[in-house]
Amino acid sequence: MEADGHVRRVEVFILLDKPPGISSNAALQAVRRLFRGVKAGHTGTLDPLATGLLPICLGPATKFAGGLLETDKTYQALIRLGTATSTGDAEGEAVFRGSLEGCMERVPETLGAFTGEIEQMPPMFSAVKHHGRALYSYARAGEAVERQARRVTVYGLELLSASGEDILVRVHCSKGTYIRALAHDIGQHLGCGAHVKALRRTQIGELEIDDALELDALAALSEADREKCLLPPDILLSDLPAVVLDQVRADALLQGRSVAIPEPQPVGALRLYGENGLFLGLGMHGEDGLLCPRRMCTRPAQRAAPRRSDLSTGAVQR
Repeated sequence: MEADGHVRRVEVFILLDKPPGISSNAALQAVRRLFRGVKAGHTGTLDPLATGLLPICLGPATKFAGGLLETDKTYQALIRLGTATSTGDAEGEAVFRGSLEGCMERVPETLGAFTGEIEQMPPMFSAVKHHGRALYSYARAGEAVERQARRVTVYGLELLSASGEDILVRVHCSKGTYIRALAHDIGQHLGCGAHVKALRRTQIGELEIDDALELDALAALSEADREKCLLPPDILLSDLPAVVLDQVRADALLQGRSVAIPEPQPVGALRLYGENGLFLGLGMHGEDGLLCPRRMCTRPAQRAAPRRSDLSTGAVQR
């Protein structure tokens, strides 16, 4: 912390295990209060019913978070068979009830039918825009509007358990996949109807729920220990190739100038590090061999390598 008790204006983020019953924005505001109102943003909204991984960027770290919105996600979904609801989850009203006779036996085959590239209709209760308004605003007003199906990819859909009316599945999917819509479509395919009873996000790209902190645990920490939970922003870019730059090139990029790099590097986005191992920012390497600054740190990040959280104490092992 700085002398005034505020978070340093460097790019950092924290992995939160969002509790049920609150919106992603409410969770974000709670974290902001714990860090004395520092500017913050989250990456990837979770419904109030849902729990799990919610990366929250503090200070200027939001400029490195765009890639998380584009990457794949993994969820565990508890799906209740036999009832379809207006929202696709347990918060909605029942709109269809069907018999479960013979359904459980057909679940494995049905899950296979929804693996791979599929067409999915966004739910009416979603943030997808129609004529500049979110679909949920129409739904709350009792209006139904025409929607267009979207192509999404379900990389894996695994049955973990089945009990009574419920099945527990693990879903590994592309960005833009609605698990509520997936559950609804599974119910339609089975003929019995279905909705999401509980949902937990366990992974975003290479970020995992095991490294996240619960909100109550974070609140119970001292300010000093809370700061130790802050992570450097290069973890958000861990799927990109990295390049280490000498001091001259590093200074030039931090000043907004492009540089030539002698070593062969792939064309596209690169993570940039100084010779001292500090993360400098995100650069774009062109076919002309020039490396251009894309998003650079306000100051080089002081911690350059991720570590797993010790959830028993809330401290980060470094």
